[in-house]
Amino acid sequence: MSNDHYLRVPTPSDFSFNECLVYLNRSSQEVLHTTGGESVIKLLNVNHSLVFLKLRSKESAIIAEFPLGKPNKETCNLITNYIHEWFDLNRDMTDFYSMAQNDCILTNIVSKHRGLRIVGIPDLFEALTWAVIGQQINLTFAYTLKKRFVEHFGEKFEYQGQLYWLYPDCHQIASLDVSHLKKLQFTTRKAEYVIGIAKSIVSREITKEALLQMDYEGMKNSLMKLRGVGAWTADYVMLRCLLQPQAFPSADIGIHHALRKQLELDQKPTTNYAEELSKKWRDWRAYAAFYLWRSQLE
Repeated sequence: MSNDHYLRVPTPSDFSFNECLVYLNRSSQEVLHTTGGESVIKLLNVNHSLVFLKLRSKESAIIAEFPLGKPNKETCNLITNYIHEWFDLNRDMTDFYSMAQNDCILTNIVSKHRGLRIVGIPDLFEALTWAVIGQQINLTFAYTLKKRFVEHFGEKFEYQGQLYWLYPDCHQIASLDVSHLKKLQFTTRKAEYVIGIAKSIVSREITKEALLQMDYEGMKNSLMKLRGVGAWTADYVMLRCLLQPQAFPSADIGIHHALRKQLELDQKPTTNYAEELSKKWRDWRAYAAFYLWRSQLE
């Protein structure tokens, strides 16, 4: 293929694109990307223009192919940054692997899935609202609500007979009424939270740039000032959007199930137990959480 149609993004030696694909492929209802074979296809909004790309792995790099033609250099640089953030490629994982090797909970999971990186959600609005959508419901129904939300309010693009979607724009959601979301089976409260978050982002009451200047406690406190954002939601967003290494959603059911399995407990651990346990992982708590989630996809 001519290099006019692709971009090569070098990857660290300890990166496994296939492990990340397993995570990306965890729901058949996912609407924001399509996985097939050893690739993922995604629609992006870069500098207010649609970019359609297909990612695959080859020879220590992610190859981003552009079926509709390669964008200009500035856009390509932004896409490269996006890919780095999406797969957390800039992080040196050496200390994590050393720590995990000697940790009774992580050693087997990490050796089995070595190369997995945190698969992020670089957009703050998407990360926050996806976390809110998933509150207090099972993952299957969360994906159902997300699919309805995206297909009602997101922008779409058709390629070779298939539709690809962008996550809804915060400006559009900020202008909605609660009734618009209740029609999709959002609860009144969840609808209020999603619209409220959209308004906070549009007004720049909260920005990703400002959050990234803060330490763990500052980030968490700022996020929890948003209506509908509790400790679990804040930690989830810090983990998947802000790539905060200390983030650990200790109330997460998936983490509880994974800990029960790894520790061979008779029942699920409490949130307090999970939180206490996580303290030994210190600056790798986010990665411990992500590998525990991965262990649940067996």
